[in-house]
Amino acid sequence: MADRADPAIVWTPEYLSYKLSANHPMDPVRLDLTMALSADLGLLEGVETLRPSSATDAELLRVHTPEYVDAVKLAPRGGAVELLLAGNHGLGTEDTPIFAHMHEAGAIMAGGTIAAARAIATGRARRAVNIGGGLHHAMPDHGSGFCVYNDVAVAIAWLLDHGFDRIAYIDVDVHHGDGVQRAFVGDPRVMTVSIHQHPATLWPGTGWPAEVGMGDAEGTAVNVAVLPGTGDALWLRAFHAVVPSVVRAFKPQIIVSQCGVDSHREDPLADLALTVDGQRAAFLAMRALADECADGRWLAVGGGGYGLVRVVPRAWTHLIAAVLGREIDPAAAVPESWRRRAATLAPNVEVPVVMGDGGDVRFSRWDGGPPRAPVVTVPGVDRSERDLARLDSAIADTRRNVFPLLGLDPDDPRD
Repeated sequence: MADRADPAIVWTPEYLSYKLSANHPMDPVRLDLTMALSADLGLLEGVETLRPSSATDAELLRVHTPEYVDAVKLAPRGGAVELLLAGNHGLGTEDTPIFAHMHEAGAIMAGGTIAAARAIATGRARRAVNIGGGLHHAMPDHGSGFCVYNDVAVAIAWLLDHGFDRIAYIDVDVHHGDGVQRAFVGDPRVMTVSIHQHPATLWPGTGWPAEVGMGDAEGTAVNVAVLPGTGDALWLRAFHAVVPSVVRAFKPQIIVSQCGVDSHREDPLADLALTVDGQRAAFLAMRALADECADGRWLAVGGGGYGLVRVVPRAWTHLIAAVLGREIDPAAAVPESWRRRAATLAPNVEVPVVMGDGGDVRFSRWDGGPPRAPVVTVPGVDRSERDLARLDSAIADTRRNVFPLLGLDPDDPRD
């Protein structure tokens, strides 16, 4: 079980250098506020934090091309040749602008997730968390979606080189985990599972249920696409209808979780409707899966989340608590010391007073068979019935595409 070794928290103030621009939505203040909230709640008392080293070029090259790493290093210098190189590699865009010390900032993020992986691989920890990680959109040869280096893929590749050959990756960010899926889409040693807003309604437009992996890895890419407006009860129904079954069938040695919290109802860049309470329930579910299926080995990273004050710090403090085994009641008060700090940083934001949103995380479990009707808008039909029907249709799409490839019955709720 996970209490055989102390959990590990990976942290360095150097993470705050990953600041893409003055007004970019992914402001590292969210990381600073998370660690401050965790400290003010007493969560970090007696816990040693691991300070990471930067990922080396050799470690980055497990996933990224030499040309791309060179472009990241050269782009901030600002010369014509350097900018041309960057333009060929997804840099210098509104989403992923060129910024000072870009390589160094990306490398320390990747180094943090490698440090978490190393702590687990060496037996120093059974669980580890790096809230600075989760940059899951970066591709081998280009940056994308705020992500310069794909720390998650780099750490998974490191684990594959250090004795692991069954790794389950679970991504609960509102956006599809496209970069990690791309990195391992043909590798049967890695299962990538992503539950995200439907690709027809949100960037990056990938993560369809029919994306199941390639060649010998068919069945190891699993995608659950939920519609805008999906809240806690339906999201959790979808998660539990798919994720535990495929993970159990895969029999991983370790679970890696990307815990983006842009699925929150207040997030400015997406359209799902989860509460902090629902996100906390997802973290606890993934921890339970690691305990059940991977001898407690759980590596958790951050990801998206652009409610910089009201959402991310509370949600990721619950994530840190889950890793430490020190759960915080969502009804617990937010410390006044933290509220004063947050109010100073964001004077126009209503600072939360408790650690949850009062969300109801009860849900009805998927009970098998075909999706219920109606699946279209019909006058006189209760909206909740329509939403449930559509959610069950999404569940059925994923199960019917991937479950037979894993030897599971797509219509049997016991699978």
